[in-house]
Amino acid sequence: MTYPTVYPTGATVYDPERCWNGYTLFQARERGALLIDMNGREVKLWKNLHGFPNKLLPGGYVMGHSGERNVKYSVQDYMDLIQVDWDGNVVWKFDQYEYVEDPGDEPRWMARMHHDYQREGNPVGYYVPGMEMPNDHGNTLILAHKNVINPAISDKNLLDDVVYEVTWEGDIVWEWACNEHFDEYGFHEDAKNILCRDPNLRPAGGGMGDWMHINSMSALGPNRFYDAGDERFHPDNIIVDGREANIIWIISKATGKVVWKVGPYYDETPELKALGWIIGQHHAHMIPRGLPGEGNILVFDNGGWGGYGAPNPGSPKGCKNALRDYSRVLEFDPVTLKIVWQYTPKEAGLVHPTDSNRFYSPFISSAQRLPNGNTLITEGSGGRILEVTVEHDLVWEYISPYWGENLNQNMVYRAYRSPYDWVPQLDKPVETPIAPVDVTTCRMPGAAAPGAESVVEIEGTVPYQKSTALCVVTDADVKD
Repeated sequence: MTYPTVYPTGATVYDPERCWNGYTLFQARERGALLIDMNGREVKLWKNLHGFPNKLLPGGYVMGHSGERNVKYSVQDYMDLIQVDWDGNVVWKFDQYEYVEDPGDEPRWMARMHHDYQREGNPVGYYVPGMEMPNDHGNTLILAHKNVINPAISDKNLLDDVVYEVTWEGDIVWEWACNEHFDEYGFHEDAKNILCRDPNLRPAGGGMGDWMHINSMSALGPNRFYDAGDERFHPDNIIVDGREANIIWIISKATGKVVWKVGPYYDETPELKALGWIIGQHHAHMIPRGLPGEGNILVFDNGGWGGYGAPNPGSPKGCKNALRDYSRVLEFDPVTLKIVWQYTPKEAGLVHPTDSNRFYSPFISSAQRLPNGNTLITEGSGGRILEVTVEHDLVWEYISPYWGENLNQNMVYRAYRSPYDWVPQLDKPVETPIAPVDVTTCRMPGAAAPGAESVVEIEGTVPYQKSTALCVVTDADVKD
């Protein structure tokens, strides 16, 4: 599909009575960590605090990173993980994971962080009642990279994913490496064959295989399954998802082994078939205790492309061989695999299949469960953040107005909603409703109003219901 060349940005829909109101934090392209209120007013910008993602902590603290490694030598490697206060002062920093010596660049220590991290006290990094992240102490789990050669996977240089835990003082006390558990992911022989030949090779560093591409990582936290005696769901265990392989799995913190998973195939049992293929997914996590749906898995199922296996017309070599041109947000029970709640093109009010790709982000994106049962969704590739109710009603929508210079996109990797009292530096803002606009009658200044100069009615036909309202965008609505 193609998108309109002209459309509003900022907050476009807002129903204060049905929203879970608070501040929303996201990375404004090439600007920094941006905090907005429910009307889209920009209340704070931490300039040049990059976010992969940015996260707000109680007290007006924000986490992010200070910059990216030279893209000639790696893919999505970030220098450090830092925490800044309201005024932008760095109050915590970690970069002591690997000493990197890239030709032509100053040697330095790096965290090699990417995609996710979690501060002790909160398993998922977004607001959960009674689970506040400390801003002056505590361990941090970090998702990062390490380059390895593992002949069991490929003879190519692999950009492997690792998870490590670091103390407030900077000591690494636990580490897990993805490649060391290759036999636990359940790949068929055809998938192993393509992985051996092409482990998602990227040109950086002379060629490296971004073979799994884990893009989210969080602890499970207290949950009903562990309370009932299921050790797979120990609160310390860690859930991750591999975007390139279409797998979501849980790591035992004690042993490092895979103790639960869905994927890489979704056609092997009746339960998996009912769940449907999860492709290129992001932000898979267990909904924490204290939020509606606690214990269920919430994931943004991107669609797009992902997986390794037999070649097909859309994937002649068998790499990225599962394809779907629309997205889903799924909440499902990790034991029965039954879908508890979902937001798909159907729930968005779109006609399947002709309009399904209007709810579609083939990369990035996320979903956050809010305390009132609503879900905050980042449809990332189009820079759209929306809040929907359990009944799938759209009650808030925001379109990022920030485009990048290198990539002409307003994409938003991941957005988080936090309560007003996490930012004591600000007074609670005024909440003004924004009614949805009837786009069928909305016109730019100087454009003709709906209706033809000459009308001929054809006998025997059924007339459409006539539109009576007219919206005209005024000069006051058009801002620099």
